[in-house]
Amino acid sequence: MSPSPRLSRLRSFVQQLATLLTHDPSEPEILERGGELLAQLIAHDDWLPEAFAQPDPHRYQQYLLHADSLERFSVVSFVWGPGQSTPIHDHTVWGLVGVLRGAEHAQDYAQAPDGRWLPKGPAHSLRAGQVAAVSPRIGDVHRVSNALADQASISIHVYGANIGAVQRSVFLEDGTRKPFVSGYSNATLPNFWDLSTELNASLRAAR
Repeated sequence: MSPSPRLSRLRSFVQQLATLLTHDPSEPEILERGGELLAQLIAHDDWLPEAFAQPDPHRYQQYLLHADSLERFSVVSFVWGPGQSTPIHDHTVWGLVGVLRGAEHAQDYAQAPDGRWLPKGPAHSLRAGQVAAVSPRIGDVHRVSNALADQASISIHVYGANIGAVQRSVFLEDGTRKPFVSGYSNATLPNFWDLSTELNASLRAAR
């Protein structure tokens, strides 16, 4: 796969988020500062390699971009084909969602006393450049869909764990719960640690 010329943006984001987490911040601090970092990343749509931006005609794709070696966080690109959506689901950890391309609809859900899952408030839309947060503390159950009927949308998700290895739940409206582990849609990762192009350019400039 050919690398993106701006893949350094993703590397910088990963480094800054890792530095933030090193100081053991509170969840509100992670969501606030991490959200600011994610907003800076998605302000530019020139860094995501095409291999991790490909829709599938049958279901949305969840491409792993980076997993922290201590599994403190993971970065994922979600690619939604026209009309694609998730079931109602939870996360069990904090998460940040930033739309890189297109738009998404998100509908929060709350469980009624009889066990059913009902929409909580109106659905809200996220457009390119906007960031939202989820967590068990502030609201963790929702359904997400591509807001565009004629083109793919892409969002960048950051979670407080290796999200593809976390046991989570899908819910039916009647309250039925189905455990699942999402895994990922890809078997290879973007290599944003190869600095040779940048370093060789610096060497040539210094001659």
